[in-house]
Amino acid sequence: MLFIVSWSISPERRNSAIERFLKTGGAPPAGVSMLGRWHAVGGMTGFGIAETSDLALMQKWVLEWSDLLRMEVHPALTDEQAAPLLAAALGR
Repeated sequence: MLFIVSWSISPERRNSAIERFLKTGGAPPAGVSMLGRWHAVGGMTGFGIAETSDLALMQKWVLEWSDLLRMEVHPALTDEQAAPLLAAALGR
């Protein structure tokens, strides 16, 4: 299952978040694949696409960073998965 993971860092937690990221690489736990990650220029936000079949591992990852980041996780569909659902919504 794919997930969109977005985060933001408050100014007062910026340095601590940077230090942890440089130390750990921000890698998710084993069993979660990071397919890509992007960081906003000029801000302390970003998002990534991750894949796992174990929701508990996604929660574990969020909890590992929740003291420093505000994270949101949303299940995601590919175009190929969404297209039939969209067509059905239009009665096609």
